[in-house]
Amino acid sequence: APVRNIILIWLGWALIMLGYQGWVQKRIQLERPDRVLSWTASETEATSNNDQPYLIDPFLKTQVAWDSEFYLAIADEGYAPSLVRAIPEDFYIRHFYCRIDTTEDCYSLANAFFPLYPLLIRAFAYPLALFPLSRIGALTLAAVVVSLLGTLLAMLSLYAITRHTLEEADGVRAAFYLLIFPSGFFLAQVYSEGVFLGVTFAALAFLLKRKWGWAALFAVLATWTRPGGAILLLPMIIVWISDKTWREDWRTLTLRTLAALSPAISYGIWRLTPLAERFFLVEANFFGRSLLAVNRSLEGWQHAWQLMLNGLPETRFYYGLEFAAVAFGVLCCLLLLKTRPELSLFGLAMILFAFTSGGPQGMVRYVLV
Repeated sequence: APVRNIILIWLGWALIMLGYQGWVQKRIQLERPDRVLSWTASETEATSNNDQPYLIDPFLKTQVAWDSEFYLAIADEGYAPSLVRAIPEDFYIRHFYCRIDTTEDCYSLANAFFPLYPLLIRAFAYPLALFPLSRIGALTLAAVVVSLLGTLLAMLSLYAITRHTLEEADGVRAAFYLLIFPSGFFLAQVYSEGVFLGVTFAALAFLLKRKWGWAALFAVLATWTRPGGAILLLPMIIVWISDKTWREDWRTLTLRTLAALSPAISYGIWRLTPLAERFFLVEANFFGRSLLAVNRSLEGWQHAWQLMLNGLPETRFYYGLEFAAVAFGVLCCLLLLKTRPELSLFGLAMILFAFTSGGPQGMVRYVLV
């Protein structure tokens, strides 16, 4: 019954999300542009996406924006898509875009995104070719389906995690709360949130049941979905230590050690590929993100705090939600520290990872995990 209820809640939520986003624009026209942040005005005019074909296909158009372009482009053409903006290696000096087919020193912005979600989109798009959809429309539908299925996996995994310490009804309620979190709507968009939460929570659920093989498999998938997936190394090592695994026979010890190290191993494999070099180049030069950029992040958050106090009303609301999300996430992790340290420390590490990655933006989305 709990699993059935979770599936029904998920299905009803998915229908409401897709229906609402499709129909609300029939009655409400947003005032353009959105000046909530310094860069949003130029990105939210009615014509802002005209040169981005992956964002203007009429089918499920309400489910795509911003980073959706890159996931769809990778699924369509790989990491050198012809229809996506590209930058030179010295973009931070010369702020201009280049063409991959005409310039050797040119890197698509799609390189800033990990491969698992686009690969799943491509796989799910193959059978959709039978329907009368455009290529981009089929990819968009496949991406939404993948995101929704990832969300269902996240809900079921969250229920499996919580049912050991809470009542079964509370486990269902926890899965429901995931959907109605202020940024839960990202789980129904062409974004990697649904898949990332699905495989991450599945890894944690199997880890808590000491099913090391399955935990390692989903940890690898999480690491290849988003870079934060590698942080699963922390709870896996904590469980490995708390179980005193070194006392096991050599075969069990070897297998569980490899499983515990699987996030680091899978990240290391990715790091050896050309994808890694291009990822760091685009992340740093265009998106302004890097690992543990503490000083730059603190400066950005100080500026965000001043804008929350003295900025435009919409900017104050936006950053108020950002700060509230961080505080709420940290509080929840601290409350869990005594009873489930592996989950608590994993959550805190994920928040720290996002908080110190660069610009103060998107935390209400990043704290979902």
